[in-house]
Amino acid sequence: MVDQTLHFKPPLWLVMLTTAMAGGMGWGIRGQYGHETGAMIAGVLVSLNLVFLFCPGNTSIHVIRAAALGTIAMGFGGSMTYGQTVGLTHDASLVGNWASLRWGMLGLAIKGGVWIGFSGFFLGLGLGGKRYRHFEMFLLVIGMLTALVVGWWLFNSPHDPGNKRLPLLYFSDHWFWEPGVELKHRPEIWGGLWCALIMGVLYAALVKKDSLARNLAFWGILGGALGFPLGQALQATNAWNPDFFSESFVGSFTRYFNWWNIMETTFGTVMGAFLGLGLWLNRHQIDVSSQPVSSPLPSWLIGGLLSLHLSLLVLVDFSKFSWIDGIYDLGLMMGLIPLVACVQGRWWSYLQLLPITLLPIAGKTLRMLVYSVGNPIDLSVGWLAYFILPMLFATTLAVGFALKAEPNREHPAFIRSALIFCTWIYFGLNFAFFGFPLPWMDWTGRTPSAILFFISAMGLTLTALFFDPAERCWYYKAWRKDWS
Repeated sequence: MVDQTLHFKPPLWLVMLTTAMAGGMGWGIRGQYGHETGAMIAGVLVSLNLVFLFCPGNTSIHVIRAAALGTIAMGFGGSMTYGQTVGLTHDASLVGNWASLRWGMLGLAIKGGVWIGFSGFFLGLGLGGKRYRHFEMFLLVIGMLTALVVGWWLFNSPHDPGNKRLPLLYFSDHWFWEPGVELKHRPEIWGGLWCALIMGVLYAALVKKDSLARNLAFWGILGGALGFPLGQALQATNAWNPDFFSESFVGSFTRYFNWWNIMETTFGTVMGAFLGLGLWLNRHQIDVSSQPVSSPLPSWLIGGLLSLHLSLLVLVDFSKFSWIDGIYDLGLMMGLIPLVACVQGRWWSYLQLLPITLLPIAGKTLRMLVYSVGNPIDLSVGWLAYFILPMLFATTLAVGFALKAEPNREHPAFIRSALIFCTWIYFGLNFAFFGFPLPWMDWTGRTPSAILFFISAMGLTLTALFFDPAERCWYYKAWRKDWS
């Protein structure tokens, strides 16, 4: 049975504003952590915010599952290389080269579109009311991985820079743009990811008749394809017009900008707003099942998969074994176990939203601030502040709510609580990563970004505490409603 009655209509301005805040802060923070696991910060903030606004009072476990699916999928695009694509638009040697600028922006649109398209697709898949069993999800991801390999071969090969053989559509730097310069020619994978996404969307639309997954994938593609070039347009404008930003009336403020982080924050802001707009326009297709999961995976299997996934995740992010990168350092492959476990297990979705997503971020913060800086803080204090306590709080929150909820359901306060926790734990870890750039101290390149993130964190917190999506109103005890 699917609940057809809960078609809530949160204000469009609030949906776009808060999801833009979640996306902008999450993607801006991602810049310090990188790759697939870093992108999941934006995934968890955007997904939690959207299910909070569009699924209020719904105690189905499928609401948590949808947020977890959107979080996992936001990491898939982290497999792509894009640094040199950005460089085509603003590197000093290419400033003034309009052809390079256009080509770089096209590449960013292609890469940004597929990146956010995955998150929109899987978030819509979780909210569309269609049942995907564990073996079906396994086969779907395997099929997408197969399509990825085919697309990789079709669009992103050959890659033999030694013999000057590169793909026809190659969006990293090479000898055409900078002849005579020794470059590291990056292998690209965007074509494979596009084929994987298209294959998934076709299966959902044609076989499952899952229109929400299809439509939200489109809005994700649109948000990414616009957001990445728009964000980079700001950074490129500064590179092409340095005198304006250093000597004009804006120079006293913009001279503190970390333009790369401004680009990332803008990308996240735009893509978040478009995902929010897309879900708002398709809100009548949200059909969250009120029925429990049929034939859930046994606890021993979930435990085994969890141990395997965490072990591989830790090895990918923190070991120097090259063989593990070949196995697990591919976003879609990294998502195989979590996607299967989420659709047919109760515990994984809780854990995915909190400790699993947090683990690599806390670990990278610990590595940077305790083991990499010139004057590390006390070892025990660093471990406690940056890893042990964050992981303990996240695990306690996930396990506590999972135990408090009825079987195959969620506690109505979980989404609200998880959104607040994730907002501040990622803000706090990143603030420490930034070196605690308090605005009343001497400004650095980190200060403007930290201020923007704080404003976003406050906006998300105030919304989570005082807005009641079911009644579409604000009041100071709104948060208590879920505990009554």
